[in-house]
Amino acid sequence: MKLVKGLLLTSTAALLAVAAFIYTGIYPMGADVPHNRITYWLLETVRERSIARAAADIQTPDLNDAELLLSGGPDYNDMCAQCHLKPGRTQSDMSIGLYPSPPNLTLPEDERAHSARRQFWIIKHGIKASGMPAWGPTHDDQRIWAMVAFIQKLPSLTPEQYQILTTRASGESNHH
Repeated sequence: MKLVKGLLLTSTAALLAVAAFIYTGIYPMGADVPHNRITYWLLETVRERSIARAAADIQTPDLNDAELLLSGGPDYNDMCAQCHLKPGRTQSDMSIGLYPSPPNLTLPEDERAHSARRQFWIIKHGIKASGMPAWGPTHDDQRIWAMVAFIQKLPSLTPEQYQILTTRASGESNHH
């Protein structure tokens, strides 16, 4: 009985301490102040495990389809390049000002980060509190897969190739 009382009191004290921490507002939430290591690890782990679980059963189409690559380039340029950059760029006003920093998709990354299923899920659903919007409400799956196909090729593109592949045909809308 003493053990149960002790656990109950300890749990109550811990909950009150957490509530006090939350309601005092002392944790810095500005994007110009990085999280402490524990908070960053916790958020990163929750994000990565959640995306891995949610994307596990997504069926990937043939991303080598030239039509996908050609239709995904202009959308990437209009919707993604401000944060995720273009070949030859290492930063932009957006990429500098966001925290956590958006990944530079022009650089080759590890297989997990470049997983097509993962990229599809992130583009479609976005990531809370990161600046990454959910494009699923305004873009169908075919259009999102086109952006994934383009992103898969992006690290191998020169600035000149990028310019060619991201140019919209005349009369083509860039309204999102």
